[in-house]
Parts: sequence; structure tokens; C-alpha cells
Amino acid sequence: MADFTTQVVVIAGGPAGLSAAVQAAEDGADVILIEKNASVGGAANMGMGPLAIGSSYQKRQMYDITVEKALRMIMEYTHYNIDGRLVKRYFEQSAETIEWLEDMGVEFEGAYKYFTKSEPTWHIVKTDQGIGPRAASFMNKALLNRAQELGVKVMTETPGKKILKDEEGKVCGVIATDKDGKEIEIACKAAIIATGGAGANPKFIKDETGYEFGVDMFNFAIPGNAGDGCRMAWEAGADHTRVRIEEAANFEGIDELPTSVPNIMMQPNLLVNLQGKRVMDEEEMQNTTFLSNAASHSKHRVLFSIVDTSIVKYYMRNGVDEISMVRFNPDVSDFMDGVKMAEATGNKGLFMADTLEELAEKTGINCENLLETVENYNDYCDSTDEEFFKRKKYLRPLVKGPYYAAAIRPGGYGTVGGIRINENCEVCDSEFEPIPGLYAAGADACNIYDDSYMFLLPGNSMGFAVNTGRIAGMEAAEYVDSEEE
Repeated sequence: MADFTTQVVVIAGGPAGLSAAVQAAEDGADVILIEKNASVGGAANMGMGPLAIGSSYQKRQMYDITVEKALRMIMEYTHYNIDGRLVKRYFEQSAETIEWLEDMGVEFEGAYKYFTKSEPTWHIVKTDQGIGPRAASFMNKALLNRAQELGVKVMTETPGKKILKDEEGKVCGVIATDKDGKEIEIACKAAIIATGGAGANPKFIKDETGYEFGVDMFNFAIPGNAGDGCRMAWEAGADHTRVRIEEAANFEGIDELPTSVPNIMMQPNLLVNLQGKRVMDEEEMQNTTFLSNAASHSKHRVLFSIVDTSIVKYYMRNGVDEISMVRFNPDVSDFMDGVKMAEATGNKGLFMADTLEELAEKTGINCENLLETVENYNDYCDSTDEEFFKRKKYLRPLVKGPYYAAAIRPGGYGTVGGIRINENCEVCDSEFEPIPGLYAAGADACNIYDDSYMFLLPGNSMGFAVNTGRIAGMEAAEYVDSEEE
């Protein structure tokens, strides 16, 4: 006999799970939400807000971004290797989702770009502390309050373990473990998996992607994100889609330092691999997904951003050329304080040397090639970049020590993908047929990037999580209603 009985079980309480629970409850379903950790929110507690297309904020700010434009962008970006029907449904719903969140008391600062070349699709949640990381935790709190107001039973420290199906292959329950470690059974008609991927599971990452966490991959690792949802779905018959890291390059150890350090080292500076050769037009470094991809295809999966003292002084005096919504302060006047801190703490990501030869020795860069690259690059600064055609405004010669280099590694926000879903967020088997009563949302089912995160439409991951959560919630509520007729 089951320990609990409900209509819909939502497995995990991040933005996808919370949205699913609220939507299903609003549509009349009885809902139990189980969460592995002691609190809800997941990775979104570190985020800033979701994507939306055609929102009132964009219209008021006179931004011309439509579903048609965004859909064409993402389809062409991924070479049509994704489910256009799912993306279209998500995009079409996204503006209304902003209003749905506002009805719960969520406020937004507006619609923003992430970096210069991106679109203004990132709807950053308003806080009492200004724009910055962890803003979306305010959204999560509002979702939780709304769920509880609707009567959703929220059970924390209760990880899901298994999806149960009846003799007809329909979902009939979920096995979980309660706070005391006791196995419990929750009888239900539908289950929604929303466990947020496996960014904190090095073995899962190695097995599925080939990266070694902490060696050549430095993604965020939210405690509890271990791939439980993918495992449960696969055991229940779901098709096993390709799992990827949602890549965005990381400066090894740099985030431990004042923001002026990564802000300078993130500029379109000279960028070389261990062979001492350039790999790209450094202006594209602003898209950290492109940068991570470039690092992934380099020797030992590492690149180095290099500046000299004259460049550092220019930035300290005038501010940096490029900013992003994460590092939005152009003032880097305390850069040298950051350098002293790096020296005192033995930071492994920032290198300092009086000469290029010494810098090559410290970093392991091929010295002969580095000297030749710098000589050629300095010539380009007086004329034209004949190698990668970088614009003149970003060309600054390296002529005076000390020199500084930052190690750039592949990084990102955790894993995405693994569970095949359709545009209704129904989990599908290898024949693309839905498993009755089983749904998935968020990172576990995020198969919309193919090989690269779509950073040109910022807020995409959280937007996908919230909107697929809503879709799964409304579809699950409709399904259980039809099953009980």
C-alpha cells in the first residue's frame, strides 16, 4: 500500500519543478513535490532570470525581437539538429510566462543583453540589492509561496529513486526516500522529472561527455545535481539522448579574485594555445560558449589570455572596452590589488612575468612560437590583423613587462539533455512514442543546443526550465483528468 496518494508527483524543486507544480495545481491537479535537498531552487538560486520573446519589457524598451526571429536564430545556430516544435512552443509561451510570474509578485528589472552581440532576451529578476547573481532566488521564493498557497505538498530531503509503471506501461507511482532514509511510495497518475542534470557528478560527466571535472572541465556543481532524473527516466524506458555540458568558458581560479581581474582578462586580448598560436578573432571571446568551444579543441583544453603593463594601465585609466551583465563594471582600477591577492594565495589561474620568455616558462606555452606570435600581432596593431581579422579598435600591442596571462578552461552551468521529450514535454521512448504519464522539464530534457549553448539569446536555460515546467504541468494535469473520466 502506498504511503501517499496524489495525482501528479514533481521530482525536484528547481525552476522547472516549481513551475510544473504551480501550473499543474492551477489547472486543478493534486500535486506532491519532492526535493532532494533541504531547500528548493536548485541552480536557479545562482541565476538572474529567464528568457522571454516579445515581452512588454522589450516592447517598452523598443527592442525588435520576435518569435520568428528567435526561432530562426536558434534553428540556424544548431543547424536544425533540435526539435523546432518544442522550441517554438517554448518561445511562444515565454512572454506570457513573464506575466504569469508577475501575477505571483515577481518583479523584473527589464530585458537585457548578456554581452554586446547578444539579443535583449534576458529578463532579470528585481531584488532589493540591485542587479547581480542569485536574483532568481526571489523568483523561486514566489513560486514556492504560490505552490503552497495552491495546496501543493512540498517534501524536502526526499530524493526520488524510481518511476513505477503498471501492467499497461502507464506511470502509477514514484519511489522516494524520506528524511529518515526510509523508502516511501507515492501513488500517482503522472510524474514530472525536473532534477536539473548532473553537474555535480564527475563520473556521470566523464561517462557521458568525456570531460574530467576539475581537470579539463570547470562547470558549476550544484549540490544534489547527480543525474538522478536521467537515470530514473532511462530505467523507465526513455530514449537516451546525448548529454552535453552547457558550456561557457571559465578562468581557472580567477573568480576567487576581485572582478577587475577577470574583467580585464576577459577583454578581446591576445589569446593563444599551449603551442603559442592564436586560435580565433578575440572579439568573439565575449561569447564564452565560443571561447569554451575553442578551449575544448586546444591542447590540454586550455587557452591563455595575455596582456602587458601598458594594456593594463590603459584599462585601469579608461575602463574596459567590453562588459557583460555578470561583469558589468568597467572600472578595473583595483586590478593590481587582485594581482597581489593572487600572489599571496598561490592562485593557479593567473600568471605574472617580467618577460615573455619567463611567461612562457610559467605557463608551459611554446616560447619560440609565442615570441613570433607577439611580434606578428604587434605588427597587426599598426596595420591590419591578417590572421583572424580582428577589428582595429581591439588591437593593442604587447610591448612592456610585466606581462599577465590567465588560463581559460572549458566551463559551464552543468549538464543538459539525456531525456527525449516532445513539444508536450512527454517523455518518449526510442520509437519517439510517449510513455503514458511521464514528463520531463528543464536541464534533464534540454536538447535544444546541439553542441553549443545559445548565448546569443541569453536567459535561455532558465527560460527553458520555467516554460517546459509549465508545459509539463499543464499537460500532466490534463492527462490525469482524462485518466479519471
